[in-house]
Amino acid sequence: MGLLPEVARDIGVTIPQAGHVISSYAIGVVVGAPVLAVLTAGWRQRSLLVALMLFFAFGNFASALAPGYGSLALLRLMAGLPHGTYFGVAALVAASLAPPGKRAQAVAQVMLGLTAATVVGVPLAAWLGQAFGWRAAFALVGAIGLLAALLAWRWIPDRPPAHGASALRELGALARPQVWITLGVGAIGFGGLFAVFSYVKPTMLAVTGVGEATIPWALAVLGLGMVAGNLVGARLADRALMPAIGGILLWSAVVLGLFCLTAPYAPLAFANLFLIGTSVALAPALQVRLMDVAGDAQALAAALNHSAFNFANALGAWLGGVAIAGGLGWTSTGWVGALLALGGLGLFTLTARSARLAPG
Repeated sequence: MGLLPEVARDIGVTIPQAGHVISSYAIGVVVGAPVLAVLTAGWRQRSLLVALMLFFAFGNFASALAPGYGSLALLRLMAGLPHGTYFGVAALVAASLAPPGKRAQAVAQVMLGLTAATVVGVPLAAWLGQAFGWRAAFALVGAIGLLAALLAWRWIPDRPPAHGASALRELGALARPQVWITLGVGAIGFGGLFAVFSYVKPTMLAVTGVGEATIPWALAVLGLGMVAGNLVGARLADRALMPAIGGILLWSAVVLGLFCLTAPYAPLAFANLFLIGTSVALAPALQVRLMDVAGDAQALAAALNHSAFNFANALGAWLGGVAIAGGLGWTSTGWVGALLALGGLGLFTLTARSARLAPG
């Protein structure tokens, strides 16, 4: 997301078109998470996580060599295929090791790697793109993937699959209405974050008026908000899961809508980016909610959570690009984001109401 101008310039497309490459990766997650979760239902968890990370590393190395727009979009889709299953299985391992009442915080510790990476990784990628070209950033991500696979093999407990695990049992999650409604909350409500995040660099350059050297700092501030939101949201979810989900969605709508007003003023824009980042608090809360409603089809439900979030990634990036290309201006992504968060909140009221009538 911090490389859009460089990618667009190098492969000869507009910035909104380059945003579709982000959507391609997200679509890969959406497709890959349920398919791989079902196909690997009987695998040992450590072996599965290592294999998925190696697949991810290869996809990023290949992306660094993409000759044009079409091949880059296809390779980003491929790199996204293992993402959802990897994080879903990792969350299940963490939750299974957590003491009672600490599941959301255990999941947040897994997600902390993802959110902390936005503080260092996204700004570093933006700097690499400016200094050495966007291909260097993808090569670095591939190298980190190889290191992650090695560390996973060394440190993750070699746990067997759940007793009776099978593709058929995992598919049982798809018969549960609460699973689908919860996934819908994430798919829509989380899209607001990505509507703004996907275009934060050109918005800061064109509207806020900061220089290129400031962009990594802006991305780091947003990443710090994600770290804070991930940790605080997990604690709230462990205390009162359903109220936490509703409150986070409402909070997201407010801070995203404010971006339209704060973007022209650098101090306010930076503060608002931090607040927008905190909306990632939704991730561990929805992960635990899916564990509660998925029954014995835990792996597929956990992976589908990341499908939902990356559908939100694709949806937010696409709708933000549509608004910009339609002449509504760079800050229109804030209104798009607020509407998506409110849409997720509306769907959440449905899952909360139906849960009271028929839990699980």
